[in-house]
Amino acid sequence: MKELHQIEPLSSWAKSKGHPFIVAGPCSAETEAQVFETVRSIVQSTSKVSMLRAGIWKPRTRPNSFEGVGVEALPWIVAAGKEVGLPVTVEVASPEHVELALKAGVDVLWIGARTTVSPFAVQELADALRGVDVPMMVKNPINPDLELWVGAIERFANVGLTKLAAIHRGFSTYEKTIYRNPPMWEIPIELRRRYPNIPIIVDPSHMGGTRDLIQPLSQQAIDMGFEGLMIESHCNPDKAWSDAKQQVTPERLAAILNHLVVRQSKVSEDGLHVLSDYRARIDRIDNYILDLLGERMGLSETIGAFKKGNDLAIHQSERWAKIVSRAIEKGIAVGLTKEFIIKLFQHIHNESIFHQTKVFEQDTVANDQKPNSI
Repeated sequence: MKELHQIEPLSSWAKSKGHPFIVAGPCSAETEAQVFETVRSIVQSTSKVSMLRAGIWKPRTRPNSFEGVGVEALPWIVAAGKEVGLPVTVEVASPEHVELALKAGVDVLWIGARTTVSPFAVQELADALRGVDVPMMVKNPINPDLELWVGAIERFANVGLTKLAAIHRGFSTYEKTIYRNPPMWEIPIELRRRYPNIPIIVDPSHMGGTRDLIQPLSQQAIDMGFEGLMIESHCNPDKAWSDAKQQVTPERLAAILNHLVVRQSKVSEDGLHVLSDYRARIDRIDNYILDLLGERMGLSETIGAFKKGNDLAIHQSERWAKIVSRAIEKGIAVGLTKEFIIKLFQHIHNESIFHQTKVFEQDTVANDQKPNSI
């Protein structure tokens, strides 16, 4: 069994042409001519692409949509990659896909969000790769579930794969946003905190859903220190058979990559001294916040005892509405966003309810532990 800390760095199995690591190519391989034209145009437009991608089997939300050419298209992308001297990657969703892709000479595999969401499907793929240490990239599940994402990566590590990477493509939500799949950056950031050795490649195409959002999302990904980008590029995106709105021409791809600002990862000794001072001040503030929150939860328990003694419900909706309203007003006045204030106080409220619930349950637990009287 391979532990996640034994995953090899991206540089050991993927030859980068500089930071960031760029994967590009069409959403779908449609025709042999389209694949070769796109690949040749990408290489002619930019030297920054390190790997080519193409969808061979396309899992679509509804039937009767274009679901990919299938196995017939595998030789197209493999041959195009060999012609320009770049490795290729395709999405697989079944053991049969794995066998066909490897037999055709595909260099790297990835699994999509719809596959990651199913532990059964992931395990079948992992079993099919047991003893075959091919590089595998794992997209996040559709829903914002970090444990499901980590679990999929672990299943591949458990059968011996060491060349693994995560692909962040955003998450589905019922809320209306400008994104097709909102980034929810806090989730890949938490993945990075837990497993700093797992490379993270960001997919701004699926995240944004429109080509206009690819540039800003790509810059955000690089600003946060993620290793690479997967960008869909098509020789004629407006005529693409799938996801036309989120694909860019090879020329536009080159412009996006050329405009990326890659920040340095290290700071000078003098700069580090200044930064350390700021960080120490933040640490003191964080400690103060935690002390205050601890004091607040102590008061919540006192209030919980009062509510219990007076037969009051734990949640008081009018009081909660006043707290939120006052917090939003104060928060905006000191430069915070309304969305942040609401989320922050929802978490505080949930913790407060937890503490009051403990108070309400104390006598019940104590009574349950008493021996039955005769």
